Amino acid sequence: MPTFVYMTSCDGCGHCVDICPSDIMHIDKITRRAYNIEPNMCWECYSCVKACPQNAIDARGYADFAPLGHSVRVLREETKGTISWRLRFRDGREKNFESPIRTTGWGTIPSPSDLEPPSEEAFKSQELAHEPTALNIDKLPALTPDQLKQVLV
Repeated sequence: MPTFVYMTSCDGCGHCVDICPSDIMHIDKITRRAYNIEPNMCWECYSCVKACPQNAIDARGYADFAPLGHSVRVLREETKGTISWRLRFRDGREKNFESPIRTTGWGTIPSPSDLEPPSEEAFKSQELAHEPTALNIDKLPALTPDQLKQVLV
């Protein structure tokens, strides 16, 4: 679902331009409003949707989940810390989805060079470097050998 901008809502702040990983969100030099210069190249990460303080960026729905005559509305709700998606089908039905905004402050993620190098024991583990710490858990869930069963077909 490539993104598009409601020009009447956009104030040209440039948050979407700064955050777009594929560098396709630009500010028009004449209107001073954001626009997606190449919707076909959109990664559909929705970083721009989440970053827009004016809720001026929306997504075009694909026909496989929202057929012709539908609308998809995305709403960033800072006070609730969520992104809400409302799909309205042409027969009048609505589906609402809500996801938390995962926000990490600028400069709060440590660089790999700031972390301790992995130990010899860590190289033998199936976990990625610093994985339990990054996930805020003590240990990753795993099956023990007695929980594994071989099924013969």
